[in-house]
Amino acid sequence: MEEFLSALLYSFGTLFVILDPLLSVPLFSEMTRGQSTSEVTRQTWIAVGVAGVLMYGFLFFNFIIFTTLEITIASFQVAGGILLFILGLQETLDFQIPTSKEHQNNAAGVVIGTPLLCGPGTITTVLLLSSRYGLLIPAIAIFLSLVATWLTLRYAALIQKLCGDVVIGIMARVLGMLLAAIAVKLIAAGITGVL
Repeated sequence: MEEFLSALLYSFGTLFVILDPLLSVPLFSEMTRGQSTSEVTRQTWIAVGVAGVLMYGFLFFNFIIFTTLEITIASFQVAGGILLFILGLQETLDFQIPTSKEHQNNAAGVVIGTPLLCGPGTITTVLLLSSRYGLLIPAIAIFLSLVATWLTLRYAALIQKLCGDVVIGIMARVLGMLLAAIAVKLIAAGITGVL
């Protein structure tokens, strides 16, 4: 039981760090400014729903990906770890790799749901957790991280008002450092597996 809880806590912590809803707080607040409470709630559900569908989709069908592309778990750990490390650097050093702007005219929920919440890093993390713990622990961890994300986004305006932009920025950078540390651990494990 203790091992199960430890694995669940690690999985939840990793997913919450990679989802990093605090990073989306300023953008979500700005995009929903002036909207009714019901509309903000609806956009929150859309964002979490989009992220959830993608995360559970890759959790339950990752075996097809591994089999079709003939990818080993060890090689995926190395590649995924490198990707997570880059994402961690992005958050910590506050730089962005240029991306398409075609999502800008979409609803706030869709833009936040993907690629901000569930992008390549999140999908990579889900696949890595499923290869390590199976389906049950990551499935529960995804649910818990989505609940925490929903609460963060639903009350984004209040959080930003209470914390301020400076505190939100600092917290995002700390989460970025934690993400980079998790990435280093994954890369080391993957290299060991390859060798």
